[in-house]
Amino acid sequence: MMDWTDRHCRAFHRLMSSQALLYTEMVTAPALVRGGARHLLAFGAGEHPVALQLGGSDPAELAQAARMAVDEGYDEVNLNVGCPSDRVQSGCFGAVLMERPALVGDCVAAMIAASRVPVTVKCRIGVDDQIPEEVLPNFLQVIRAAGVTRVTIHARKAWLQGLSPKDNREIPPLDYPLVQAMKREFPDLHISINGGIATLDQAEEQLAAGLDGVMIGRAAYNQPAEVLLDVDRRIFGIDVAPKTALQVAEEMRPHIARHLAAGGRLHDVTRHMLGLFSGRPGARAWRRILSEGAVRPGAGVEVLEAALDPVRRTWDEAAA
Repeated sequence: MMDWTDRHCRAFHRLMSSQALLYTEMVTAPALVRGGARHLLAFGAGEHPVALQLGGSDPAELAQAARMAVDEGYDEVNLNVGCPSDRVQSGCFGAVLMERPALVGDCVAAMIAASRVPVTVKCRIGVDDQIPEEVLPNFLQVIRAAGVTRVTIHARKAWLQGLSPKDNREIPPLDYPLVQAMKREFPDLHISINGGIATLDQAEEQLAAGLDGVMIGRAAYNQPAEVLLDVDRRIFGIDVAPKTALQVAEEMRPHIARHLAAGGRLHDVTRHMLGLFSGRPGARAWRRILSEGAVRPGAGVEVLEAALDPVRRTWDEAAA
């Protein structure tokens, strides 16, 4: 979710669910430790619970980055062993580490020793010509022995040669039964599933199959209201009436005002909000007005209000 789940996106998503665990974009340990990019760790107090997603392959460096995360107040530190991009491979982290489970074990052991919050792993079922039924159980055994108790498995292989990152999210076939089998084989591990899950109905099916959690990425970003507005009630069992998408848009005003007052651009925030009314009357006008207006120099909350006008009209008509 690089360039997607920044602090503005997380503030927006948190308005829709008080319970869902939010993840940062992947931040590389070298950028934090050697590059002095500690500003990448900034997040708002209202984002909890929130996990920092780290990329790296040097145990000592990852341990230092984990300590920084703890100092900043994150609720979890996650090691990404699933990203297939060329940029990540060249740094020897991400999905390429599926080929080096012993190194991953060393990394998470060092991170656990340096952290007082959970250290978790996100991985694939395998890469390239690996046989997932063989490599995935071995990988889980190694990280469990190193002290990891929570793992999220993207139920696809990653092809490190020949497929783009986008293709790697869509072309390799999904193998949900294998991930479910891993939960039966490792009942002591908290195992979440990721990949191709786009609705709460599908999430509930995975939970009913015995998995402990579900990670939803693109669908939660592209259709946030559909995925997130009812998640607290349906998934977490909290007796609460879900907000409307219109309420969420209006509740974003204070965040937007603070960002603008600090010298930020409206587009920094509203680019994450384009899908809020997806599939609903007024959605096309909402997207057009925000897309065209928020990028203009000096754009302010008046653009948000203009984009909300056609949505409000359809809301009022439906209520009449």
